[in-house]
Amino acid sequence: MQQLDIAEVNNLIRSSKTEAFHLELLDDYESPGGDQPYRNWLAGGIEDDYAWFQDWLSLVREISSRGATMRRAQVVTVPLTDYQRWMLEITRHNTDAGEEIRYLPRHLADRLQLGTDDWWLLDDAIVSFTTFDPAGNWVGGAVTNDPRIVAYCQGIRDYAWGLAVPYLDFRESGAQ
Repeated sequence: MQQLDIAEVNNLIRSSKTEAFHLELLDDYESPGGDQPYRNWLAGGIEDDYAWFQDWLSLVREISSRGATMRRAQVVTVPLTDYQRWMLEITRHNTDAGEEIRYLPRHLADRLQLGTDDWWLLDDAIVSFTTFDPAGNWVGGAVTNDPRIVAYCQGIRDYAWGLAVPYLDFRESGAQ
């Protein structure tokens, strides 16, 4: 596997021609740009202009404008953690930009033996396992094109996506 930093992983995602699929497994994520907006949301009533989110949304728009698909299956604990409730609230920006997001309740996901690592499957050819530093900050990805790993991730993607609940349905279900 090759270790890539954040910029290199984002460029790899950006280069997707047909699909960028992301499996997220954690209940909480640290993000240098997202920490203060999350704390503001927890405090309640503080307006957010989402300037910190624009680079990501631009990447999503760029990929979807080319006709490629960007999808995310997010495994969630029900009831949702505060962080997951915040993410659910801001997901409308992702979907408006062109990202398809579904939620897979953890009790359904556990039987899939998904492991503990988040990953991206790009164009059904490359897998980038998300890497974090000891403090929990995203630092990049460990990338492989090993056909066995790619095939395994394809199977997980297909099964998890079929079980997961689309964003609007999940939001309206009150499961959180």
